[in-house]
Amino acid sequence: MFLLLGELFFTSLWFPFCKNSRTEFYNLKVLKTMLFVSACALLAVVCSPTSAFSQTRDRVVKTNSSQPTNSPTTVESQPTRVVKPSTSRPTLTNEIQVAQPPNAAWEPVVKKTASSMPVNSAASMASAGRAVYGASTSSRIDSAIKSRYGIPYLYGSSGPNRYDCSGFVWAVFKEAGLEFARTSARSLWAASVPVEGDERFKYGTLVFLNGLGHMGIVADENGFYHASSSKGITYSPFKGYWEKRITGFRKFVSEGSIPLEAR
Repeated sequence: MFLLLGELFFTSLWFPFCKNSRTEFYNLKVLKTMLFVSACALLAVVCSPTSAFSQTRDRVVKTNSSQPTNSPTTVESQPTRVVKPSTSRPTLTNEIQVAQPPNAAWEPVVKKTASSMPVNSAASMASAGRAVYGASTSSRIDSAIKSRYGIPYLYGSSGPNRYDCSGFVWAVFKEAGLEFARTSARSLWAASVPVEGDERFKYGTLVFLNGLGHMGIVADENGFYHASSSKGITYSPFKGYWEKRITGFRKFVSEGSIPLEAR
């Protein structure tokens, strides 16, 4: 249709000038034909690159991102979890047992505090001159005390299931082979002689307390054995409660009272 319109345009343009001459009309027709061919060629040239470009241009394809557009570009690191290494030391489940040397001055294991009991045995203290009696008698006194340890207190009783202070002293000395009449602490004070200085803290010395209302057997310079009204037969340190209540220290030496062991 485009070609037909072009031909009619050129014919109408040139026809008035060429109607009186056949030759000129012929030349006009040739010219029109040439113009038509040139226009077609020009149209082909113009359209051909456009079509080729449309066929050969690169196809742009958008790639889909799996990451949201509003997400942060960096990921915060997770907080580091600190794992404490387990100790290789096993948990102690067995009850601790404390071994004591034979004939050592003795007290049951104290649960919460360290004991102030003497570490040397009664026999070794006797051998070192730190006991009133010889080694064998001191050992028997120590054994008699241990066998009664923890028995409850009862005023006026001398055992075997209950003891007061003088009854405990009488029973221990009797078992050790040193007998005397069962009597009160005040009477035993009168039948004994005083000691001074380091003699007061020899093993087996008698200690009187509370104005002759109480008595016990010296273990060493740190404490003594006695029948406590609250704990029964026990060991108590001098320091603290009892040091302010000491009346004096004494021992038996004369005939008719406790005889000294033959050395």
